[in-house]
Amino acid sequence: METDEAPTVLPSTTKSSLSISLHPVPILNISGHLTRLRLQTRKYAPFAFGALLGTQNGREVEIVNSFELISSGAMPKVDHGFLAARKEQYKQVFPSLDFIGWYSVAVAPTPMHIAIHEQLIGYHPTPLLLVLQPTSTDLQKDSGVLPFKAYEPTVEIRDRKSRNVYIEAPYKIETGEAERIAVDSTAKGGAESGTLSSHLQTQRAAIKMLHDRILALVEYVSNCVAGTAQKDHEILRALAALVASLPASENKYFRSEFEDEQSDVLLTTYLSTLTKSQNILNDIVDKYVTMTDMGREHGGHGGGLRSGKRRGEFIGARGMRIMEDWAR
Repeated sequence: METDEAPTVLPSTTKSSLSISLHPVPILNISGHLTRLRLQTRKYAPFAFGALLGTQNGREVEIVNSFELISSGAMPKVDHGFLAARKEQYKQVFPSLDFIGWYSVAVAPTPMHIAIHEQLIGYHPTPLLLVLQPTSTDLQKDSGVLPFKAYEPTVEIRDRKSRNVYIEAPYKIETGEAERIAVDSTAKGGAESGTLSSHLQTQRAAIKMLHDRILALVEYVSNCVAGTAQKDHEILRALAALVASLPASENKYFRSEFEDEQSDVLLTTYLSTLTKSQNILNDIVDKYVTMTDMGREHGGHGGGLRSGKRRGEFIGARGMRIMEDWAR
C-alpha cells in the first residue's frame, strides 16, 4: 500500500455495476454495535468493524446478516482465528450465507480501511465495504436516506504501480415477509417494554412511600416507649389494630401454605407463557408455509401441516431453525 495522499475512493464519475440488496438485520446489528461502543468509549464515532454475510450471484449481491470482529493494536489487525470460528458457526446454521465483505464506522474509507481490506482478501477476492456514517445522521434523518454507503474494491494503476481503491456502489433496501414480521414483533416488544418499565417505576415509588411511612411509625412507637414523644392513644390503638390484622407470617403452617400458593401462581404464569409462545410459533409457521412452496411438499398448499402430528414434525425438524434465523 502506498503512503501518498492519493484518494482512497475514486471519483463519482466511476460507476460500479454491482446490484446490492441490503436487508434490515445487518442495519440493526451495525447500529447496535455502534451504540454499545459509544456507551463504552464515550466517543461519538468510535472505530468498529465486523463481517458481512450474504449471497452473491454474479454481480447481484445480498447482504443478509453480520457479526462483530475483534481487532488488536493501533492499526487494526483482524483476529483470523475468531473470524474463521464465527464464520464456521454461522455456516452451520445458515448454509446459504457466505462471507462477502465487512462493515465499518467512518466518514469515508481511509488508508486504514485499505489495510484491513488486504487482510480479508483471503476470505473473499473482492470483499465489499459497508460504511455507517454517524456524522451524517442529523442531515439525513428527515430525508429518509440511511447513513450507509457501500463500496466495491478495485485496483487502480497510478504511476505504473497498482493500488487498492474503492468505488461507491448503489444499494437498495430489501425486506422479506419473515423480516417484516420480525421487525414488527421487535417494535411491539419495545412498546411493551416501555409500558412495563413505566409500570415497574410506579410500583417502586409506591413501595418506597409505604416503606418510608412504616419507618416513621416505628420511630414514633420507639420514641413513645423511650418517653421522648407524647403518646397519642388514638394513634397507638390504630397501630395495635393494624398489627393484629397482619398474618402470623412466622407460623410454620402459614409459611407452608404461602409457599404452596406462590408455587401455584408461578406455575400458572409459566403455563400461560408457554401457551402464548406456542400460539406465536404456530402463527409464524403458518405464515412461513404461506410464503414458501413448502406447503405443497407436505400435502398441498400447507394443508398437510395443519394436522397436529405433521405440524409437530415440521416444528421439530425445521421450525426451530426458522425461529433462530428470525431472532438473529
